[in-house]
Formats: sequence, C-alpha cells, structure tokens
Amino acid sequence: MARTLNRRAVQGNGRALPPMLFVTDPQRTPDPLAVAARLPRGAGVIYRAFGAAHALETALALRRLAERQGLVLLIGADAGLAARAGAHGVHLPERDLRRALRLRQLWPDWLITGAAHNARALHAAGRAGLDAALVSPVFPSNSPSAKTALTPIRFAKLATQAPLPVYALGGVSAATASRLIGTGAAGLAAVEAFT
Repeated sequence: MARTLNRRAVQGNGRALPPMLFVTDPQRTPDPLAVAARLPRGAGVIYRAFGAAHALETALALRRLAERQGLVLLIGADAGLAARAGAHGVHLPERDLRRALRLRQLWPDWLITGAAHNARALHAAGRAGLDAALVSPVFPSNSPSAKTALTPIRFAKLATQAPLPVYALGGVSAATASRLIGTGAAGLAAVEAFT
C-alpha cells in the first residue's frame, strides 16, 4: 500500500522518498532495532531519542542496520546526533520547521522532514525547504499527544494543497491504510503498526 501511494514522491534533490516511515517512541516501541530489522528495503526510520542517555549508541546501531538493509535513517529533532551517527537526515517538530533552512546549508544531501498538523504548518514547511511533512493524526491514535483525528477527507484536502509531499501519520495500520488511496499521501508513517 505504501509503495502504491509513494510512486512519484521525491526529495527536493530528486531522490525518491521512502514509501513508509517507522517513527520510534520510547514507550510504545521500546526496542526500535527489532522493529527496524523487519522493515522492507527502502523504508525509513525516524529515531526519536527524547534525550535518552544511550541515544548515540542506539542511533549508531540503527545506522548500521540501515546500511545492511537499505533503510533511510532520520533522527528526530537533533541535528547534532544525526551528524554524529551518520544518519541520512533529520525530522523536525512543527515548532522547529524554520531550522530546515540552516540545516540544508550545512547538510545539503540530508533528507529533512517535519511534523505538521494544519495547512499553516504545511506552508511553513514548504517555505523552509523541507523534503516532506508528516501530517497527523489522520485516524484515532494511541499517541498521548494526538488530538482529534483529521479523517481521510480532511487529510486529502491538506495533502493535495500542500507545497511538499505529505505522509499520513496517526492511527495508520493495515486496517486503515487502504482508506488513504487517492488522498495525495506520499507514503505512510506509523509507530505501532510495524510492531
């Protein structure tokens, strides 16, 4: 399903975007390496360390796994950790989207994604030069920070008007993914769906 949605999604530099993104969470996915090891070639991992003491060790292990399996590794919110780990890029929280301009100057080959929850944030992400945005929550989600679900119809409106490729995040699973066909999604992003 993710590959079907992702057929023409490309980064600003012309490279293909991953069709699916596994987003780590210390509570809901305590062993991100085990989950990432099951991902298909070409998938992406967004490692969100949230200041964990072992963040560099985990990021380096994920990078080695990504190299072996043909995965794309992004580090959530921490460009320094991404650089030290040799990641393929960074994922920014919505409040930090403006940092993308500077990050692009420092690491022009990085894949830079960001979180967005509305049209205003999507346009800010486009102006900041992000390669893609993760829009959430599309469906009801177990995330403690999830607000009211957008629904596929409202997600489609955001995705088709967005100035950059958009991933669907929040409640995305095998049961809900088919409802995203025709919405303009560039791919799927999930936390628990890969466990």
